Amino acid sequence: MELSTWGDAAALTLAFELIAEAQQQGEPTVWIAATPSTFYPPDAARSGIDLDALPVVRVADAHSAARAADKLVRSGAFGLVVIDVGGTASVPAPLQTRLLGLAAKHDTAVVFLTEKQTDAASLGSLVSLRAQACRRRTAEDRFSCEARIIKDKRRGPGWSHSEIRHGPAGLR
Repeated sequence: MELSTWGDAAALTLAFELIAEAQQQGEPTVWIAATPSTFYPPDAARSGIDLDALPVVRVADAHSAARAADKLVRSGAFGLVVIDVGGTASVPAPLQTRLLGLAAKHDTAVVFLTEKQTDAASLGSLVSLRAQACRRRTAEDRFSCEARIIKDKRRGPGWSHSEIRHGPAGLR
């Protein structure tokens, strides 16, 4: 899966929701950051994530992040691997192919977080689901966080998922 964002959006909120849900189901999760990461532990904790059970791996670039994910997925120890590759994401097709096979073998969900506009290409043809995250204010301290599906190999594009969330302190 690829969860994209551009500008002020909700990709981190939606990724945190995926992690919290996986943890509630007893699935070990890991966060791999290939950017000067926007991962902020207090926000993650407020989203219901058990920080003591969430390893965070920091690497230099998207290629290193994918290689780290390869090793972590290959271990079979994680149910969810989130890879924050940012705006300069480039993951070679052979590495994507290997990740896809390993994820299927070990029943692991792999989510790439990218920074790109809706009309930009996905990371590759092997990405089965791509969503564009957006947010809009619904009340003084509440936001609708929406994932608009722009690529879905199973159901087809055009559907969306949204959740109402409190914004972090200071968000305007």
